Amino acid sequence: MSRFSLAGRTALVTGGARGCGLAMAEGLAEAGANIAIFDMIEPEPAFSELATKYKVKTVFYRVDVTSSESLSDGFAEFERDYGGALDICVPCAGVNKNVKLLDTTPEDFDRLINVNIKGAYFTMQHAANMMIKNNTTKGSIILVASIAASRAVRGQYSSAYCATKGAVRAMCAPAAVELAEYSIRVNTISPGYIKTEMTAPFPHLLESWKSEVINNRIGMPDDIRGACIFLASDASSYMTGNDIAVDG
Repeated sequence: MSRFSLAGRTALVTGGARGCGLAMAEGLAEAGANIAIFDMIEPEPAFSELATKYKVKTVFYRVDVTSSESLSDGFAEFERDYGGALDICVPCAGVNKNVKLLDTTPEDFDRLINVNIKGAYFTMQHAANMMIKNNTTKGSIILVASIAASRAVRGQYSSAYCATKGAVRAMCAPAAVELAEYSIRVNTISPGYIKTEMTAPFPHLLESWKSEVINNRIGMPDDIRGACIFLASDASSYMTGNDIAVDG
């Protein structure tokens, strides 16, 4: 089990205040990593418990991943607080909007692109630069895509969202090729139907989606934790440019 240990490493999770981001942050902390989260909202109480529960360092930074200035400032603050010791980055910040293709406005689409694509891409860029600067030999960037990158989401109007998650999945392999020389691996996790704050407003859909899932249940954020720990750790050291679907 030592290959799954993250003791002595530091992880940064965007969108880590709640939902899947917080669940992955907790999983990384449980495996021994120090944790920083970027988000626009105050983290749920569970985040404040990580430091004492797992004996790790935790810091919350209010960062807007759609703003290049805010993102740069956030990484600068992180570098001061953690001495630039970044080994793991999970760009998890994401948004969705239930809107029909025929009704989607340019503003709707821009919002999804700015958070889901540009936010993930430039978070990855900042993280990679910091990992290179600190000469980590354990670099792991874990992008959060979705099963929506390759299939329709039944009952929900999400063509624009699916497009953004397809872009996240597509950027993984070429980024992995570029960063391999720096001992940085890049992989994606593609969650399936997960009950989060984004899906909670659609209880009728959550129920209908069960019929598409082999084990006949909707996932919870904690179901993503194992894949995140695996991709962050030495247990996946021979894996880069790949995707893990956690979809039941």
